[in-house]
Amino acid sequence: MRDMNAIVGRCDLLLLTLDTLRYDVAQQAWEAGELPVLGQHLPATGWERRHTPANFTYAAHHAFFAGFLPTPIAPGLHPRLFAAEFAGSETTTSTTHTFREPNIVAGLAARGYHTLCIGGVGFFNMRTALGSVLPAMFEESHWSEDFGVTCAASTEHQVQLANQRLREIPATERVFLFINIAAIHQPNCGYVPGATADSLATHRAALRYVDRSLAPLLATLKRRAPFFAIVCSDHGTAYGEDGYHGHRLNHPVVGEVPYFDFLWES
Repeated sequence: MRDMNAIVGRCDLLLLTLDTLRYDVAQQAWEAGELPVLGQHLPATGWERRHTPANFTYAAHHAFFAGFLPTPIAPGLHPRLFAAEFAGSETTTSTTHTFREPNIVAGLAARGYHTLCIGGVGFFNMRTALGSVLPAMFEESHWSEDFGVTCAASTEHQVQLANQRLREIPATERVFLFINIAAIHQPNCGYVPGATADSLATHRAALRYVDRSLAPLLATLKRRAPFFAIVCSDHGTAYGEDGYHGHRLNHPVVGEVPYFDFLWES
C-alpha cells in the first residue's frame, strides 16, 4: 500500500478520469497492445478491475473527491489513499492522507497545492448551477465545447490547456491536476470511419484516441516534478447486455471499472 503521507506535499498529483470507460474494453485494448502511452505505466497484469462507488458521473466524482476512489474487487477492507476525516472509518490507515476539509480538493489546497480542473462531460461545463458544483471545488476550472462530448478532438484540446497551465505555474508550486476525459462517453461512433452508432468497437476506438493524445501531458508532467497519477473510470456503460443501454444502472459492465496508479520520479 502506498504511503500517501510521503507523497502529498512532495509530488504533483494527477487524477485522470476516463469517463464511461469499461473495464473489459480497457483490458482487451491493453492486451492487444493498443495503449502504448498508458501501457508504459500499467502494471504487468494490465488494468486493475475495481468497483465504482456510483453508476454515473456526478455521483462518482463526489465520492472520488471525498476520498472514495474505486474499490478493489476482492472482498474485505481496503485502505484508501485519501480520506476526509469522519468517525468510524474502517479504511483510513496510517498510510492514508487524511484531511479535515470536506473534500480532497480543499484539503490539497490547504496544503499549498494549486488545484486545477479541466472538465469534459456536462457535469463540468459551468453553464448551469448543477454543472458548476464540481468545478467550484477547485481554485481554477476550465471548460469549453472543445473539451466536451461533441468534439472529436476533445482530449487533444484538454491536454493542450493542461500543458499551457503547467508551464505557467511555477515549478516550485505543487499542482493537483484533475482532468475529466469526455471522448469515450457517447457519442463515440466518430472514432470509427463510417460508423453511425456507438458500440463496443467505437468505445475501444475512442480509448485508443485518448491514449495517443495523452503523451504530451505525461511528458510535461515528467519534466516538471515528481508526480503521482491516478487513472481510472468513473463508471462503465452498457451496449445492449441483458437488454441494458447506457449507465445510471447497476449492471456489472457499469459497476466494474479500470484503475491504476503510479509514481514517477526522475
